[in-house]
Amino acid sequence: MSNITSNIKALQEETLLNLKNSKASNTLRAYKSDFRDFSLFCAQNGFKSLPSESKIVSLYLTYLSSKNVKLSTLKRRLVSISVVHKLKGYYLDTKHPLIIENIMGIRRRKGSVQSGKKPLLISSLKQIINTIDELKIEEIKKFRDKSIILLGFSGGFRRNEIISLNFDDVDFVKEGLKIHVRKSKTDQFGEGLIKAIPYFENSQFCPVISLKNWIHISKISSGSLFRRFNKGSKLSENRLTDQTVALLIKEYLKLAGIDNKNYSGHSLRSGFATSAAEFGVEERSIMAMTGHKSTEMVRRYIKEANLFKNNPFNKIKI
Repeated sequence: MSNITSNIKALQEETLLNLKNSKASNTLRAYKSDFRDFSLFCAQNGFKSLPSESKIVSLYLTYLSSKNVKLSTLKRRLVSISVVHKLKGYYLDTKHPLIIENIMGIRRRKGSVQSGKKPLLISSLKQIINTIDELKIEEIKKFRDKSIILLGFSGGFRRNEIISLNFDDVDFVKEGLKIHVRKSKTDQFGEGLIKAIPYFENSQFCPVISLKNWIHISKISSGSLFRRFNKGSKLSENRLTDQTVALLIKEYLKLAGIDNKNYSGHSLRSGFATSAAEFGVEERSIMAMTGHKSTEMVRRYIKEANLFKNNPFNKIKI
């Protein structure tokens, strides 16, 4: 009997581990953060957050819309509230007309246009690299920052994918560079993705040469590829955070004399996709590099790239 009890306990522990790992850690943190906000709303208004009711959730969504929260955020909050209810064993009808019709009304009244971050296009990318080259700072910092920016752009990387790279994930070949992306936002089960980046004609803007220089000067031979500096220019063992990518972009845009408002770490990824679309790269080729699973976002980049290219005023003479 004791053996059976022990086995059941072991199975329960394994089941808990499976449940914890069914979602990425970033996703779980987002669920918790969203639900905390919902719980605070409920506490302030005398409502019960768990279990809750459709009418309470609908009121919460209206409250968010009154604060000019984006529609995409409203939908994410709804998913988070639903997931927490399921995990706790409660049923919440998120398809109730009070919720669905309310969201439709919010969309009609407020609109659903997304004010995304600006893409970092090739002209601005070159200005940034020129600025870094001209700065009077340690060469080791120049090589690190140039590699992050050039690699992030040329590979269409998410910022967390860049900082998650290890030395063993990169392979220099005759044609250029192969990069093994072990896990990403759209690859939760770690199937992996290989990105190939060829040598550029202009060595100043070549991510392959830049990365080679970074590895040579940093003497990194294992572990995380992009690391923090201690005081001065002494390299530490600590991996950079994904927030660093955004901070670097904003810092160097400012130094280059470019307004850095509305730029972020995502600007590298969207900049690659938009630039590729401007040069007529096919949708599937862009998706193969960025790792997008849905065509929706890529088509938005293509539409943005073609705003002036296919503009009727190109043929109308005034």
